[in-house]
Amino acid sequence: MQELIASILAGENFLSDVPPVLITVVFMSAAGLLFASLAAINALIAVYLERKVSAHMQDRLGPMEVGPHGTLQTLADAVKLLLKEDIVPQNADRFLHTLAPFLVFAAAIGALVALPYSSAFLFANFDIGVLFVISITSLTVIAIIIAGWASNNKWSLLGGMRSAAQIVSYEIPTALALLVIIMQVGSLNFQQIATAQTGWFWHWHVFQFFPFNLIAFLIFFVASLAEVNRTPFDLPEAESELVAGFMTEYSGFKWAVFMLSEYANMIVVTGVGAAVFLGAHQSPFGNFMNGGVWGVFWFVGKAYGLVLVQIWLRWTLPRLRVDQLMYTSWKVLTPFAFACIFAVGLWMIL
Repeated sequence: MQELIASILAGENFLSDVPPVLITVVFMSAAGLLFASLAAINALIAVYLERKVSAHMQDRLGPMEVGPHGTLQTLADAVKLLLKEDIVPQNADRFLHTLAPFLVFAAAIGALVALPYSSAFLFANFDIGVLFVISITSLTVIAIIIAGWASNNKWSLLGGMRSAAQIVSYEIPTALALLVIIMQVGSLNFQQIATAQTGWFWHWHVFQFFPFNLIAFLIFFVASLAEVNRTPFDLPEAESELVAGFMTEYSGFKWAVFMLSEYANMIVVTGVGAAVFLGAHQSPFGNFMNGGVWGVFWFVGKAYGLVLVQIWLRWTLPRLRVDQLMYTSWKVLTPFAFACIFAVGLWMIL
């Protein structure tokens, strides 16, 4: 250790003697900690927005007592959840019961790494970035089934199977809607998709090949609501039918991890929507206020704009029945997505 410190002070290349595997592990751990922290901060912001936006929609104030205008209420709730007792059913599979929420969280964090925050801020510039995000978020299905089965509770098992069926069903129209744009760009790389939308806002994909790209965007947005269990597709939280779905036997910190993952997934799907359809990190005003830190501002602003729409819909629409849920996916969104693919493909050929 003294030699390492001495080499640092002497300005020597001390990393040359460190095993590459160790360097990789350290940097990956640091990146994981960074994105876990960002996910936690995002959850605090999104929960506060949800409370305040819904309150003003309903002509009330929302939380006001803890902090200025209730800004610290969500932080106080987070501390409360950390201090709550962790209860595991007697006959549950303790290991899998504990693993499930962290598996959901890991999938959300992995997807956040691949998003195109700016042309200057790239954490993972995959050539198959879109496919990577779709694939890694599919781990959520496995985690939900594990949570339902490991709880040893019939409500949890039924809720887990129904949630898994919902997510698998809506992954299909989501992927098909993205395919409409991928056909036009010819790449799965988020940066290349962003570059294809350079210029003023009318160059964004949502305004091209009218009206098929617009329909594809609406299909993606509706399907993404179901993927992250937002109203009107929040069947996992249908308390009157399933108590609390696959989360029935979860409490305290592990329940909080599920909620943390839900809000992280909201940013994932809105980030993908902003990147593929709404110009990614490109300024709506051409080269004005574009690039660098401005890119992060525009990308995050577009993503949170879509989050506000998700919140607005939650406090506006009623919950669907499970048969209506499946009907919407297989008989409405999926056929329309195939029609958009066919129409855009024919347009490009002609």
